Parts: sequence; C-alpha cells; structure tokens
Amino acid sequence: MTNTTPNNDLQFDAKDIADNKTMAMLSYIGILVLIPLLTKKDSKFAQAHAKQGLVMAVAMMLYIIPVAGWIIGTIALVLDVIALVSALQGKFWKIPGAYDLSQKLKI
Repeated sequence: MTNTTPNNDLQFDAKDIADNKTMAMLSYIGILVLIPLLTKKDSKFAQAHAKQGLVMAVAMMLYIIPVAGWIIGTIALVLDVIALVSALQGKFWKIPGAYDLSQKLKI
C-alpha cells in the first residue's frame, strides 16, 4: 500500500511511513536532521524529509543576519513546524523552494 498526499506525487510505502515517522520528524529539529539523514538511507520517507529538513536548517541559520535574516529565519521556522506536523501525520509536504533544492542534494 502506498500513501500519496494531495499536494505532491511522491509515493511512500505504508510500512516505511509507519516505521519512520519519528525519524522524519527529527528532520525538522535543527542538527538532529543528521540522524535520519545518516541512519535511514534505506527509507524513502525518512530521506525525503531529511533532505528537505537539511535545507530548512541552513535557511534558519540565516537568522543571525540582522533584519533580512530574521524575516527569512522566521518564515523558515513556521514552514519547518508545518512540515514537522505533516511528518508526524505520515505525510510529506513539499516546502516551496526547499523541496526543489533538496532534490539537488547528492547525499
């Protein structure tokens, strides 16, 4: 059985989703993104979240830049929380811009 969410065409195995929801959630908590990125290479669900989470972690690091960085960092934080909740629900939400960039990562 596969799971496809309405806003994307990615399909994940139901067992993969059930087994890796927690790892997918870790993808959106800063440096913890490294855990699923490095330990769950066999999980399409965890890897999709981890790659996107890595892009979001870098975007949130821009928070150290005054004004523009604060705006970008705040927006990234809000999007990160939405993606985290989606991961806990067993879904994958393509974060605008971050998803496309994450697909270019050769990790």
